[in-house]
Amino acid sequence: MSSLSHFDKGGKARMVDVSGKAVSGREAVARGAVYMKKETLDLIGDSGISKGDVLGVARVAGIMAAKKTSDLIPMCHPLSISSVTIDFEIDAEKCRVGIESRVRITDRTGVEMEALTAVSVAALTIYDMCKSVDREMVISDVMLTVKSGGKSGTFRRRNT
Repeated sequence: MSSLSHFDKGGKARMVDVSGKAVSGREAVARGAVYMKKETLDLIGDSGISKGDVLGVARVAGIMAAKKTSDLIPMCHPLSISSVTIDFEIDAEKCRVGIESRVRITDRTGVEMEALTAVSVAALTIYDMCKSVDREMVISDVMLTVKSGGKSGTFRRRNT
């Protein structure tokens, strides 16, 4: 009925069987951004947000989220993650915090969802910690930028 891998021939949802796939090194990189008022960005940079170290807490939240992705996304496999990094870029010109996550494993399936979840939760944490001073923030541009490993090889988004 469907060419989507998370449905059987009868159209019922299923978790994909990855037992026949080769174990290999896999990596995914995702990006996103939180746009905000200049004053909010300045407060983040000056450690002026009353809830504490915004980017430090967002980094920990993103790492924790990557590790919990299979609890949040129904058809994701639980994975033994080797590495998660979360990096931030303060862009004063665009009044935004750029977020990049990089997730690595050696396993039978990819880590795209873990990288995307890490960016999303880091962005939500920034919003949560800054909402008392700026409710107009916008979480945007969440995307997979690189994926490597596995049978399908390497994907690299153009123009990122």
